[in-house]
Amino acid sequence: MSLISAVADFLKPTPRPEPAVLKALERVAELVDPLLRVAPNFEKQLAFPVQHALGYCDGLVAALPGPIEINRQAFATDPLVHALFATAGDIDQMLGRSEAVRDFLAEPDCWENEHFYAMFAARRQQKKQFGMVQQGDLIQNDVPQQVLFFSDHLLIAPCCDLAVTLQKLRCQALESLLRTFSSHVEALRQEREGLRADVSVGRSHLTVLRGSTPGSEYEVRTRHLADLDARLRQNVESLMPEQLLASLAEFLRSPEPALSLTPVSVTVDRLGIVREEASQDINVHTLNFPELSARDKRLHLVMLAKISRDEALEAVEMVRDQQQRFMLI
Repeated sequence: MSLISAVADFLKPTPRPEPAVLKALERVAELVDPLLRVAPNFEKQLAFPVQHALGYCDGLVAALPGPIEINRQAFATDPLVHALFATAGDIDQMLGRSEAVRDFLAEPDCWENEHFYAMFAARRQQKKQFGMVQQGDLIQNDVPQQVLFFSDHLLIAPCCDLAVTLQKLRCQALESLLRTFSSHVEALRQEREGLRADVSVGRSHLTVLRGSTPGSEYEVRTRHLADLDARLRQNVESLMPEQLLASLAEFLRSPEPALSLTPVSVTVDRLGIVREEASQDINVHTLNFPELSARDKRLHLVMLAKISRDEALEAVEMVRDQQQRFMLI
């Protein structure tokens, strides 16, 4: 390449980001801080990190297992679904009490297909108990056991079109990242207000001490006030739009600590009792699933679910009737 060509390439204007990146940049300003828009090179500095984060979110959603049918028949035949719910009736309770499902079924779009898709999430729990174990002809009582069960069942982004559900999940994944960073910014702002209050109190104490005989307390409080002033200046600088922009770019280049999937493998029997290893027993199965770690740091099993619309409608009606009867008692 000639020198003239190299200079010409260098002087070419930077191409505009793709539409998906531009849309994501709008969400950045909305969810993190509108003042970021006025920072120099907002679009240029964040375009690649946002594009990287979008690709990362695409990979997370693509890694979700499923769609797995969740219904009474699956409870009887699928070891994972059986482990997720204590009884088949709990599936109906989950569907009937889900606000996302009720809202979806209230829309005309729910009639486009006999099934709909959603992301299923639940929290893995284990409890200790003493139980009975049979080894050959020998039965042992009061044997310590771990029992696996799941709580806080959720259905997220229900839709008749799987592609639409996946796109919604990708958008929600990016928003989760942005809200995590926004929480960090809010913590910095709260710290700033606390430091300002501490500096004000420290200056008041020094004012009182100046009128008395100088001593070690005055020196100690002077050093403490200088430390507070330095921390406050550092905090204020970190909240400037230019610094926030740089921090956000770094955060989006390495989103793994804020949002990630971890594979889990656990072997259980039909009663949910955890086994140390797989066996030839047809009632013992090794369950494999990913767990999602997000903003609240609580781990959730996640997978794509396929659900019958009619079964969901029946569940909603059943729960509504139960609630009405309870109110009449």
